[in-house]
This record gives sequence, structure tokens and C-alpha cells, in this order.
Amino acid sequence: MTVADGSAGLPEHIENEAQLEDVLTTPTPELAASLARQEGDVLILGVGGKMGPTLARLARRALDQAGSTARVIGVARFSQSKLQCQLEDAGIQTITADLLEPGTLAGLPDAPNVIFLAGRKFGSTGQEELTWAMNTYLPALVADRYRRSRIVALSTGNVYPLTLVDGRGPTESQTPDPLGEYAQSCLGRERMFQYFSVRWRTPVAIIRLNYAIDLRYGVLVDVGRKVYHGEPIDLAMGHVNVIWQGDANAAVLRSLAHCASPPFLLNLTGPEVLSIREVAVQFGRLFGKGPVFCGSEAPTALLSDASRYVRLMGPPRVSTQRLIAWAAHWIHLGGRSLGKPTHYEARDGKF
Repeated sequence: MTVADGSAGLPEHIENEAQLEDVLTTPTPELAASLARQEGDVLILGVGGKMGPTLARLARRALDQAGSTARVIGVARFSQSKLQCQLEDAGIQTITADLLEPGTLAGLPDAPNVIFLAGRKFGSTGQEELTWAMNTYLPALVADRYRRSRIVALSTGNVYPLTLVDGRGPTESQTPDPLGEYAQSCLGRERMFQYFSVRWRTPVAIIRLNYAIDLRYGVLVDVGRKVYHGEPIDLAMGHVNVIWQGDANAAVLRSLAHCASPPFLLNLTGPEVLSIREVAVQFGRLFGKGPVFCGSEAPTALLSDASRYVRLMGPPRVSTQRLIAWAAHWIHLGGRSLGKPTHYEARDGKF
């Protein structure tokens, strides 16, 4: 499982969660310098999700590296008290709050830099009203409450339509055409931030992520585990874009420097269009197992063109080949899984 992709300073393998967390949260000099220029505290709303904990630690370490005393403040319901203690131990101030509860936002501290991560995807079918409340109503409340801040709001590539796989995918100028209520509610999120950005001249960046990879979850992990366990791989959604979560988190934080009114839009993903079939074959070689396929590739897929991201921030530090090798080693070791499959295969917009 050797890899040679020029990613200086990165390990060949990741052996345990402590090392995984360290790799995910080690800032580059570019990130530290960028974050230090955005003076003041960083408030992360929805810090308890899949990306939030590592993003908060990355921000804290970047500010420390830059010699900044600005606070990193994470807000979540914290249904797992262990996570709250871990963040506090890492130097992150935490606040337990339900953001949908009336009056909650008014009681939160002001901050010049706000990262909005709160949202709902899985379980949307059957509870559409909660999905719309989290993904559209709450963003309106946040955009109004933090009208004097810089806001980076996480969105999704699901706002785009399925596009032909022989291209690069939609650019940020593509007219959204979301499929299904989850994606529609995410476009609603974007529209709320756009409306309040223009109304209050709030500098905003909207980040359309598609898909982040942490060895405990992600599209590549889903595919790799199926190959390892001999489970069939559905090829209907036969192509994807992916990005290492450490690279994605760094880009989210660096996007504070690009906030604008009207909002700055950024597709955040890797520059390659990956074939699920070819990825599975690569895992098969590493495991010494033949992948099992079902169905065939559709001519369209959910894709995003990452050209703007690469032009502004450079290519992802962690290559696809290294991600596959890391994931294969992690799966072979029996590394922990969050048990949250991405459901990237869904072509009907239902999650």
C-alpha cells in the first residue's frame, strides 16, 4: 500500500485515532497566516457534527501557530458530553445550546468570524418540516443575528442538478436545480444568507461541499468497506468528487478572507471526477479481493467543478491515491467507523 504523490510531511499510513486527529488538525502556514489576518474570535455554530470537532481544533491550532489569542467558540447541543470535554481540553470554549430554541441566538456571544455548520440531511424523508427548519429557517435567524460578522456558511453540491460525467461538473455560475426536499432546503439556506448579506451588507461565503473524507466515514470508506466485506457496489451513481476533510476544513477557514456581499460562492471538492468502479478496483488490488458490482453507470452524476478552489487555494494537499491507501489500511486495521454511510448512491434526492 505504498503511495508516492509528493504530499510532503504526510504519513504513509494512519494507525490510530490519535494520529488521525493530529493529521486532520495540523495547520499549514498558509492557513495560520490567513486566519490570523481575520482578527477576532471564531464562533462555530453546529460544532458537534462530523466536520465540526476537527475544524474547531484546526482553527485553534492555526491561531496558536500564528500567536493569536483569539478564542474559538463551539456551539452545539452536545448530546455526547465526551465531545464537549475533548473540545474544552483542546482549548476551545464550548456552549451547549439548541439553535432552534427561541431566544438562543440572542444569548450567544458576538464574534467577528462565524462558521455556520448546522444542518440536517439524513432522516429528512418523513421529517421534512424539521429539515426545512434547520436548513432554511435557522440560517435566516443566524444571518440576521450576525449581520455585523463575516459568515462562512456550509452548503452542499446537492443544489446542482445531475450532470454528464464526461465533463468537469457545474461551476459556481451554474443555476441551481436541486433534486428532492433536502437539496431544496439547502438552496433555501443559501437564499437566506444571500438575502441578508445584500440587505445588511454582511460579508458572506457559501461553501458547496461535495464530499469530505475522514477515515471514519466518507464515500471512499463506503466503497472500500464493501470491497473488503464482499458486498455489492451499486454503480448507478458511478462518478463522484471527494476531498480530504483536513483540506476541506482548511478551505472553510480560509474562506473567511473571501467573504463578500453579495456572497462569495465556492465549490469545495477535489479536482478529479472519480469512477466508483475504478476506485473499487484499486481497493480490490490493495485487499487482494475482487469487488462485486451491481447495476451500471448512469451517464450523469452529482459533480462539482473545483477550478475556483484550486485557483484560489491550490490543489488539495492529500491526493486521491493517498486517500485510498489510507482508507484501505484503516479498514484492514479495523479502524473505527462512525456508522454513517454517505448514501452517495441516491439518485432521487431522498435521504
